[in-house]
Amino acid sequence: MVLTKVFSARPSAVPGVQDFVRHCLAEAPLTEADNREVHRTILRVLLEAAGPAGKIQVSCRRYPDRVELDVLPTVVEHRHPVGGQPDGSLPPRSVAPQAAEPAAAVPSFAEWMAEALRREGITREAAARQLGVSVKTVSRWVGGETEPRLRELRRVQERFGDVRLH
Repeated sequence: MVLTKVFSARPSAVPGVQDFVRHCLAEAPLTEADNREVHRTILRVLLEAAGPAGKIQVSCRRYPDRVELDVLPTVVEHRHPVGGQPDGSLPPRSVAPQAAEPAAAVPSFAEWMAEALRREGITREAAARQLGVSVKTVSRWVGGETEPRLRELRRVQERFGDVRLH
């Protein structure tokens, strides 16, 4: 079975991508090292696809003895693919009944950023200086009003480590 879904290349898409990956891997859980690798790959591809129309495509192929994931930057046309959905997702090529998974609590970027500042013991002002943005920008991130653009997210990641949103 092959499942494919397209996501916007924005930090806010990370929880949705992770939910999709968890759904794909429900019967083949990953080790902690594999989880970190998948997370790094998702962030790397999001950064590569940065831009106003940036999208990433996640495909999951299930075989009897393994599961393969592809996370790729993609160009999505404005029309919907044949048989596709308005959100850019494609229906499964074969359908197997699956139980619904309970939704896990996923922290927002704002929650993660606030925790990173507490963990590092620095103020919003210091973070703004280190990241090359205004204090108002950092305050908006922490307050959940906005999220960083992907080029800013790269600087956040370089300064505070992997953005963990799960």
